Amino acid sequence: MKRLVLVGGGHSHVEVLRQFGLRAAAGAEIILVSPARHTSYSGMLPGFIAGHYRYHDCHIDLEYLARFAGARLIQTLVCNIDPLRRQLMLTGGAPLDYDITSIDIGSSSAHPPIPGGGGAMAVKPVETFLPAWDAVMERARRGEIKTILVVGAGAGGVELMLAMQHQINRLAPPHAVGFVLVADGDRLLPGLNSGSRAAFARILSQRGIGVRLNCRVTRVEPHAAMTANGERIAADAIIRATGAGAPPWLRETTLKLDASGFIATDEYLRSITHPEIFAAGDCATITGYTYPKSGVYAVRQGPILARNLRLALTGSPPIAYRPQRRALALISTGDKYAVAVYGGLTLQGAWVWRWKNRIDRRFMARYAPSH
Repeated sequence: MKRLVLVGGGHSHVEVLRQFGLRAAAGAEIILVSPARHTSYSGMLPGFIAGHYRYHDCHIDLEYLARFAGARLIQTLVCNIDPLRRQLMLTGGAPLDYDITSIDIGSSSAHPPIPGGGGAMAVKPVETFLPAWDAVMERARRGEIKTILVVGAGAGGVELMLAMQHQINRLAPPHAVGFVLVADGDRLLPGLNSGSRAAFARILSQRGIGVRLNCRVTRVEPHAAMTANGERIAADAIIRATGAGAPPWLRETTLKLDASGFIATDEYLRSITHPEIFAAGDCATITGYTYPKSGVYAVRQGPILARNLRLALTGSPPIAYRPQRRALALISTGDKYAVAVYGGLTLQGAWVWRWKNRIDRRFMARYAPSH
């Protein structure tokens, strides 16, 4: 019997589990290794922060999904991999043997922690950010927060800032908490079109959110962020939303990585140096293609990954996955309003939020226990 080990409960792996639940892999043992029982769906996280969704609305129960797939869940972290012995090193446990393994662990913060004792919170990993955000909300209820600062002006940072403001304004008196968005780049939403940048600049201005571009935070103090030019920006809570970085432990492996530290794969979603190791989602990059680290691509990779893992278990040749040239971005604005961006097209309105909500809920329904 061959052993397939899935490392991480990312967007691609939840689809792999669903596919194996719908059609079992004969003669295979499947193990899922994840540090948490529940995995968050990134598309609904801003809505959860804003207060539009409950926890179970936007979190997938990996224990249920593993049972559905006939798999076993081991709740721990993988900290290294030995391709020669075909073993995964687990935190606080014996190595785990595999015949085939697949890695879908998402990403970490793109930049290292900001120096200082102020304790800036990183959005990734989400499972550590959410308890920290709960503490911020409690402090806001008690009137202990006057300013919240977000570092990062990409789509994730902007969407998160607007979601946090929407929630905090329901907890604290009107205008009691100020909000500032800081980025070391020279524009909002780099990588998106000019229409979307203008739309969000207008929305941020209307909401009274300060925007500081070309402003690099170099140090965090208990109630302030210090910038490279020596400026001190008062802040009682600082959140880092600086994009996707490679999980640090990957650099300790012998896997071939790209220049940014992500696992380099071929178009079959296999490591280019170890074909028995697959990787998908934000932790991997398909060699020869340029595309953003986005949940859209991880979701699209899921069905192909499931087929290729099934084929690998039987020794059959894999099928190729080729990333789409462009993807639809649906970015919410805190309230039940959103902006749609596709290539050079920008649309916005409450109807866009309702459209996004339908897409997100349909995705989550595929993995619910009532499946």
